Amino acid sequence: MRSLGIALLVTLISLGCSGGKQVTRLDTNTVTDLSGRWNDTDSRLVAEEMIADALTRPWLAEWSSGSESRPVVTVGTIRNLTTEHIALETFIADFERELINSNQVRFVAAKAWRDEIRQERQEQQEFATPETAARLRAETGADFMLQGAIKSITDQEEGRSVIFYQTDLELINIETMEKVWIGTKKIKKGVSQGRTSW
Repeated sequence: MRSLGIALLVTLISLGCSGGKQVTRLDTNTVTDLSGRWNDTDSRLVAEEMIADALTRPWLAEWSSGSESRPVVTVGTIRNLTTEHIALETFIADFERELINSNQVRFVAAKAWRDEIRQERQEQQEFATPETAARLRAETGADFMLQGAIKSITDQEEGRSVIFYQTDLELINIETMEKVWIGTKKIKKGVSQGRTSW
């Protein structure tokens, strides 16, 4: 009985030691698709390609010919109309980064951040020295707002599925409500289970 208990203990210890988790660090630019669902690579590539397209369209040249300053852009609502959870904050940050780093437009904080910044500015009026307090009513107004949505369609049968994503964005002149650019980016992924192949 005792030898059976020792054998069982040795077996449990060896199983516990052999089943450890292994973590591997990956380059953040590495394309990784484990589940076939929307991921960080999709977010980054869609933002890069769509903003590059937007910045080569006529609206920017037309604005530049009639104004001495770069247009001011902000990001509005980007809706997730897929059945998946998508970290929209990361997706929006990718758009903001591409717009700012292009140096072709100026950029103001999105609506979600403005209230916190305004609160800070208001508190400075009371608690900061007059020389360092940020001025009230000195914000830069946006000329254009970027809005859009991510949609998806999934088709599956017998261990195979195809996931289709479409991102639609619109750049809208805030004063005139004119849509000056509409962009679409499509991604299609094939996912197979087990022995099924494409």
